[in-house]
Amino acid sequence: MIDILAENISASGSWTGQKTLRRGEFLSLPGDVETDLYYVKSGSLRVFMTDGEDEHCVRFGYRGSFITALDSYMAVEPTVYFIQALKACELKSIRKDAFLKFIETSASMRKLYGRLLEVLVCQQMERERDLLTSSPKERYERVLKRSPQLFQEVPHKYIASYLRMTPETLSRMKKC
Repeated sequence: MIDILAENISASGSWTGQKTLRRGEFLSLPGDVETDLYYVKSGSLRVFMTDGEDEHCVRFGYRGSFITALDSYMAVEPTVYFIQALKACELKSIRKDAFLKFIETSASMRKLYGRLLEVLVCQQMERERDLLTSSPKERYERVLKRSPQLFQEVPHKYIASYLRMTPETLSRMKKC
């Protein structure tokens, strides 16, 4: 679905910008108001927040995915998240107003967007359930099944943070 949406945005000439990030560079910082939706052409990114000295990864973006500071993008308020390039990235962007105008161009685009939002909400609910009720091993197995490419794109210390476990625990699970 994401590929179809990105292809249709391209075909309509609706992209409003491009960005290149070096490894470690930030796309978004806490306090920013995010008005763009980004499509990752290459590279990988992490979305995280801090709690004192601790970092908590909440989402990743890699080739073929959309990424933004969703809290800010949806509510048009300052974000609490950092978005950082884990590898050098090439991104296409579309401003929110242009994206909403694009979505309204056809019933099929409205339907596709609605379906993508449903999938996003279901993924978030599954993640919350995993964090609240699943063992670390179950969380690891579910992520491995759902997103095997994650383990090729993202350093394991960030995957461990995402799974709410230590890098050592993740390493032990991978060996089993």
